[in-house]
Amino acid sequence: MNQHNHAVVWIDHHEAKVFHFDANAMDKVVVHPENPNIHIHHKANSIGSGHAAEDQHYLHAVVDAIGTSLFVLLTGPGLAKTALFKHIAAHDPSVMNKIVGIETVDHPTDGALLKHARAYFHAEDLMTPQK
Repeated sequence: MNQHNHAVVWIDHHEAKVFHFDANAMDKVVVHPENPNIHIHHKANSIGSGHAAEDQHYLHAVVDAIGTSLFVLLTGPGLAKTALFKHIAAHDPSVMNKIVGIETVDHPTDGALLKHARAYFHAEDLMTPQK
């Protein structure tokens, strides 16, 4: 895999796609949870929230897939992107400085997500002081 400074993560509870890219090239890593089909439903008169705990191994594997990228955009359709952000804050604080944004994005094609990320970072880069 080539070294790219930018990454976009698209995540839900079934898979995560991590794209490392620059203006001309891209590398893709796909991460799957160990058990993506867990569904817990709340029953009347039961104890607990009825929600499954976040898969910490899955979230950690996604953070590993981010690798050495310097600027990361987190995206996804639901709450998994927020769970990933909270996981990073609690377990990988050095990655927190790399997160430049969190956006709700439904289920785009890989090409559409990459186009969105390139446009996002183009605007972000124009606003970032150059060294």
